[in-house]
Amino acid sequence: MQAAPVRATAIPSFTDALRAVESLLMSSGQRTARRNAWNSVLEDRRRAKDRVETQRVLEGTLDEAVTSRLP
Repeated sequence: MQAAPVRATAIPSFTDALRAVESLLMSSGQRTARRNAWNSVLEDRRRAKDRVETQRVLEGTLDEAVTSRLP
């Protein structure tokens, strides 16, 4: 008669448990940081587009002012 195999599972240490919790929290933090960074990129692109459009309008206005003063 053979003995039944014994399955032993190591109980994680307190340090291992803290590391697991930390990794879960940090992964969420990384997602938030990436989302914030991407939102910043999109906002920078929007502002750059607005600057270009403003510059075009100002240059067009200046051109009209200069040409209207020509004899």
